[in-house]
Amino acid sequence: MSELSVDHLLGIKNLSTEDINLIFQTADQFKEVINRPIRKVPSLRDITIANLFFENSTRTRLSFELAEKRLSADTVNFSASSSSVSKGETLIDTVNNILSMKVDMVVMRHPNPGAAVFLSQNVDSTIVNAGDGAHEHPTQALLDAFSMREKHNDLKGKKVVIVGDILHSRVALSNIFCLQKLGAEVRVCGPTTLIPKYIHTLGVEVSHNLQESLEWCDVANMLRVQHERQDIKYFPSVREYTQQFGLTLPMLDSLKKDITIMHPGPINRGVEITSEVADSDYSIILNQVENGVAIRMAVLYLLASKKKMNFKG
Repeated sequence: MSELSVDHLLGIKNLSTEDINLIFQTADQFKEVINRPIRKVPSLRDITIANLFFENSTRTRLSFELAEKRLSADTVNFSASSSSVSKGETLIDTVNNILSMKVDMVVMRHPNPGAAVFLSQNVDSTIVNAGDGAHEHPTQALLDAFSMREKHNDLKGKKVVIVGDILHSRVALSNIFCLQKLGAEVRVCGPTTLIPKYIHTLGVEVSHNLQESLEWCDVANMLRVQHERQDIKYFPSVREYTQQFGLTLPMLDSLKKDITIMHPGPINRGVEITSEVADSDYSIILNQVENGVAIRMAVLYLLASKKKMNFKG
């Protein structure tokens, strides 16, 4: 298989296992490119990509911009507060105005779940979902799984626990879909109030005991508490959350095995993870950041190829 089965990257749910493996193989090649002295290839030299961020982002936005520059694409950056796109028509108008400037692809982050799907059905462009509300964040899940694969070779049968604010996390949902397609066992761990009621229907285990989950897993992906998405208090205090679900170095050192620690960022040091853990040999957090550029290069390249644009390989 040399091309993706999808025309857009809207979510992991839409990808086949073959799609994911093709993205990984392509990212392997691009990772070699970004570690060369000259880190650029002309693959998307005639392609214009618009980055539309209707929600704040630092890491994802920078990572996409860097991926586009490494591929020699032309980029247009657009940011707006969510209030300016509160109606679907406004979103379409905004994007159509940008597309009328002859833009080939749109990378979009939006606070509303389903915004990327909605856009793909209403505008004539290739859409990459850079996060839609608490729904999906497909490139983050791909870079997470790619980073695990680098460390553990094959994810089949590997045990992965996702810890923290599952309820408000688009990273958790995309990770669950991605890891299951690659044959991993998935467990979520956190306070009862931060684990959605439907989670059992996705075929994942649920735990409220961090120490026991660490003893069970090969990989722990630590999520931050997303206070900006919470309209009520889901636990008594940050201090109490940290006591129950904060990861410390003594906890890891007490295990009879080495496990891999991940975090999608940004990290709240001292809350879900201590600085000692984040900077330890257990952690592959900086690998995730590096791999994010290679994965996003692969996604953009493969989608552009699929559309049979006039790219030059």
